[in-house]
Amino acid sequence: MKWKVLKTESDYTKATNRLMKIFHAEPGTPEGDEMELLMVLVKDYDDKHYAINLPEPLEAIKYKMEERGMKAKDLEPIIGSKGHVSSILSGRRELTLKMAQRLKEYFQLPAEIFLHSA
Repeated sequence: MKWKVLKTESDYTKATNRLMKIFHAEPGTPEGDEMELLMVLVKDYDDKHYAINLPEPLEAIKYKMEERGMKAKDLEPIIGSKGHVSSILSGRRELTLKMAQRLKEYFQLPAEIFLHSA
């Protein structure tokens, strides 16, 4: 079959079914080349139609804190004073770039979380 950009759910289903059939194809073979092309086409369709929205920065920070059993005071070395932490967590104050960089590194979060709402 000659593949082209996937535009419909039907095209997507056909492509994913074929991809599953040839998933273990050897690189450099015709099926291997077809598999690589299908992976690109399926990913493109997924990105356009099934995009996962990034969480808001504050939601991500609170989630990571809960996940690690942290309290607001545990963020003081990263964000600053107790008042700064409280203002950030309540949404009264915006994160600065420096705070976002520190939080990104500390929680191992993707930078996109802090950039998408800007």
